[in-house]
Amino acid sequence: MNSTSHHDERIAKMTFASVYPHYVTKVEKKGRTKEELHQVIEWLTGYDEKKLQQLIDEKVTFEAFFQKASVNPNAQLITGVICGYRVEEIENPLTQQVRYLDKLVDELAKGRKMEKVLRAG
Repeated sequence: MNSTSHHDERIAKMTFASVYPHYVTKVEKKGRTKEELHQVIEWLTGYDEKKLQQLIDEKVTFEAFFQKASVNPNAQLITGVICGYRVEEIENPLTQQVRYLDKLVDELAKGRKMEKVLRAG
């Protein structure tokens, strides 16, 4: 499935704050915690809880969210299918980073061990 420039644009303009509550709901419904979610987000982006809250309050777009992030060098170890897309094959770097985050949240919600979610050895 190829992503289109329209699709990439839509993702770039979406605010992180609009999606974040869905991440929280998804992981909590499956018995995981908001703290675990924050650990996953911090691993991928380098944002601690304070910075994350600031970005949510500022209603930054995903584009700004990932421009300011220091994406984990092990992020390319995130593979698999999310929302019908194979994350390792997504060509647009921003769309790929957003899908990395979606994939990590999904794995957390599915009960995967934290070491596996965070790609630790």
